[in-house]
Amino acid sequence: MGALRARDIPNLITLLRIALVLPVVWALLRERYPLALWLFAVAGISDGLDGFLAKHFHWTSRLGAILDPIADKLLLVSCYLCLGWLEVLPLWLVGVVLGRDLFILAGATAYHFLIGHYDPAPTWISKTNTFAQIVLVIVVVLQQAAEPFSTHFVLWLIYTVLATTVTSGVDYVWTWGRMAWVNRS
Repeated sequence: MGALRARDIPNLITLLRIALVLPVVWALLRERYPLALWLFAVAGISDGLDGFLAKHFHWTSRLGAILDPIADKLLLVSCYLCLGWLEVLPLWLVGVVLGRDLFILAGATAYHFLIGHYDPAPTWISKTNTFAQIVLVIVVVLQQAAEPFSTHFVLWLIYTVLATTVTSGVDYVWTWGRMAWVNRS
């Protein structure tokens, strides 16, 4: 195993973000919402920092391209599962969010084995969906910690996440289905 190089820093930060998943889950399940919010914020800052370092210093890597979205999904899905378990988020929304991710994972796996190599690149609707999911987690955790938001606003966010989740799922099916059709022919 080689010595640590500066270009490895973004991947190490991503691994730190993965390591933060369990403390976030613990804090949520113990209903220690302020702690969960701080840990979630540290994870978010680390996501921005590793991305900045990788792009600014050209320290990108195939491993980082794989680990970064895994870290993001682990954190978000874990938060949704915990908040659903605690009945802070509706279980049907948790099911839709989880179902979309599993469907995309199954499609990517099938594409890889049936068609060939692919480079996952999030679309604008997928990025919008991720942003909406993050905002909803932050708002409902803040709601549990201090109740600063109206029920109507939280409900609006829930339906926004539903709409962006379904739309991005359909977009992935359309985009990757079309690419599979073209590449298979």
